[in-house]
Amino acid sequence: MNNVSKEESIKGAFMGAMVADALCLGSHYEYDAQKIYKAYGNKPIEKFMAPGEMMGGQTHGIGWGERNYHPGKSAGGTTDYGDYNIVVLEHLAAIASPPRAFSVAVMIPHWMNRLENGWGSWICTMTKETYAQVKNGFPIERLGGISNAMAIRHVAAHAYYETEEELVDVARKTMFTHKSAEALGGGEFFARVTHRVIQGATPQDAIESVAVLMGGFFETKVAQAIAKYKEATNPDAPLSREPFADDLALTSMARLWDIGRSEPIKVGKASPTEGTLPGAVYFILKYADAQEGLKKALQANAMVGGDNASRGIAIGMVLGAYKGVNAIPKEWRETLDQWDYCDNLLNQLPLLKK
Repeated sequence: MNNVSKEESIKGAFMGAMVADALCLGSHYEYDAQKIYKAYGNKPIEKFMAPGEMMGGQTHGIGWGERNYHPGKSAGGTTDYGDYNIVVLEHLAAIASPPRAFSVAVMIPHWMNRLENGWGSWICTMTKETYAQVKNGFPIERLGGISNAMAIRHVAAHAYYETEEELVDVARKTMFTHKSAEALGGGEFFARVTHRVIQGATPQDAIESVAVLMGGFFETKVAQAIAKYKEATNPDAPLSREPFADDLALTSMARLWDIGRSEPIKVGKASPTEGTLPGAVYFILKYADAQEGLKKALQANAMVGGDNASRGIAIGMVLGAYKGVNAIPKEWRETLDQWDYCDNLLNQLPLLKK
């Protein structure tokens, strides 16, 4: 057992997620891990990068082409995944006194305002669709589109709600832009895992127990990730000796997805939960107990590319909860654009309020 206090664990979950996301800004949606490695000087990323920095200012989102996906952002900023978590944090701080149940209807005006005023990040298809639905007067319970992309947005709720079921409720509600059972379940999975880690469980115990609880698709995907983690760390297995072992591990855990626009997407590295969930679990298990494991996990995840930011939120929140906020490297704490802003808001939430 580690000696991280509950407050350090809660803050570690949120700030770990933000740092993980910011590390991915430079390579978000670049699917060529070897290109990233070469661009970053043949070594793991050490500092926050602007979108496409060192790679000509853009990344290759397969099917969507080469572009700058986050045109309003610079080094130390966050992708849309981080932005969504900050929006939820702002909302929770606004309803912190007195504490109350989470309501999508109450949050939507704030979400709309943030989208309309200098968002700066990629706006995903489901966000655009849901925004149009709200404008057209759709009822709250009918909002969202059918996307199986995992988007964890509830991290700040770990500083607000005390029970696992409350956190599951918030995890699902903050993904109001999505209707897919896989996507909603992915958010629930990591809400449960993070809560259990904050309560003192190891990441592996939390992951395995939640997989059994949720069963089906989620249990299968976790079993796949555990097998791949064991293969990648077994010195007798060829995978462990590959120079891009993590990249190969992730691409091997899901199908190719031929969307007919250009070359097929390697779903193991893309947004769908079928690749994002086992990919995040793989990195969590591989680095949970390594020296500087949080730092190494976040670096390794960023270097693989694809939708590394979606995986990063999950990896950062679980390992941040496990290691505590002080495990985040000092240079990252000092150069994350909104560290102080988020820290001040977190301190207003019920479980951290002084």
